[in-house]
Amino acid sequence: MIQRGIGRLRRLEQWEKTLYMMFVAQFTSAVGFSMIFPFLPLYVQEIGSTQGWSLEFAVGLVASVQGFTMMLTSPIWGVLADRYGRKLMVQRAAFGGAILILWMGFARSAEELVLIRFIQGGVTGVVSAANALVAGQAPRSQSGFAMGVIQVGLWSGVAIGPLIGGVLADAFGYRTAFIVTAVLLGAAGVLVWFGVQENFTPPKKDKKQSSNMVADWGRVLTTPGVGITYFLRFMSNMARMGIFPILPLFLVTIMATSDRVNTVTGLMIGVTAAASTATAIYLGRLGDRIGHRKVVRGSALVAGLVYLPQSLVTEPWQLFVLQGIAGAAAGGILPALSALLARYTEPGEEGNVFGIDNSIGSAGRAVSPLISTSVAYWFGLRSTFLVTGAMFLCIMLLAIWKLPKSIPKENPASSLPTEARGRG
Repeated sequence: MIQRGIGRLRRLEQWEKTLYMMFVAQFTSAVGFSMIFPFLPLYVQEIGSTQGWSLEFAVGLVASVQGFTMMLTSPIWGVLADRYGRKLMVQRAAFGGAILILWMGFARSAEELVLIRFIQGGVTGVVSAANALVAGQAPRSQSGFAMGVIQVGLWSGVAIGPLIGGVLADAFGYRTAFIVTAVLLGAAGVLVWFGVQENFTPPKKDKKQSSNMVADWGRVLTTPGVGITYFLRFMSNMARMGIFPILPLFLVTIMATSDRVNTVTGLMIGVTAAASTATAIYLGRLGDRIGHRKVVRGSALVAGLVYLPQSLVTEPWQLFVLQGIAGAAAGGILPALSALLARYTEPGEEGNVFGIDNSIGSAGRAVSPLISTSVAYWFGLRSTFLVTGAMFLCIMLLAIWKLPKSIPKENPASSLPTEARGRG
């Protein structure tokens, strides 16, 4: 059986080997990063503020500041990826994240935690680096499948990580979860270092094209269909992340006892992520056949309709069921948008494209906690579910009205490995 598996691995094309290796690395890093999701607001409450910040303000700032700096630095990392290689960017994000997450475990105040999260946003970004590496090698006709596999690695890690983190926090304290996270991120970096092959050669630029970063960004942003796809990414991330900062606080209000709130929160996030994992590859392949635009529309519609009744739940199990359905629907949005970006843009610009994509997504993650905590403060915790549902319905409407109905035909060069494209 082992020999058969080795033989099958040898028969895979290079882009497939990279895809499956990055699946493992993405899974490992996602488990690590997501382990701190369930208890981050309660960790902020435990270490306290030296400046007298309110809990809501401190939680919102800790949740959003990482996305803000990632928004600023991701396009720069993306351009560097196109010039020096995408594998290097994955390693930078994994090893840098390991060091900073370990530091977080020994933070002495909410203010120090904000500082570390600020630095983390400028250094990390495994998801965008992995997307760029895979998109640079996968044929455009297989982009939906490839992005679906990467999303499965991401969301299966996110499904398991919060539960592990919640259990570790309840059993051994918050700092243990940070230490384990750092170890997992370091392992992901080592895996990519030794397991991923990238014979990278920067693609030759047309004489009319500039090597200036700003010019590179402008060329991508003015490509038809890219701008609205980026905006939908912003909306999607803002909708998905809005619940996380208030989830443990909301669960306390509907649970009979708060003794295991970290574990329940982790399980809740895990259920949502597992549902997204279950649908990502199927909906990615479906998009390759019927069009990713249709997948975005349908997924956003279902997610929006399912989020609205979550404002009425009175028991944790009710929220489990609705979050699972919403996660399954939302699982089709991310790979579909990534596949659309790969289809709309030219081969050789994957680092730039997905660097900007991560910047836009990070902006959504940065704004979302501030909006959700503000909505919760002024209108109550339940109102955040209504706002989230409305955001998904807006995504559906924008996909109908603004996404281009036609996709450019696949460039023949896009089916070649990255190094071959660079020589052509």
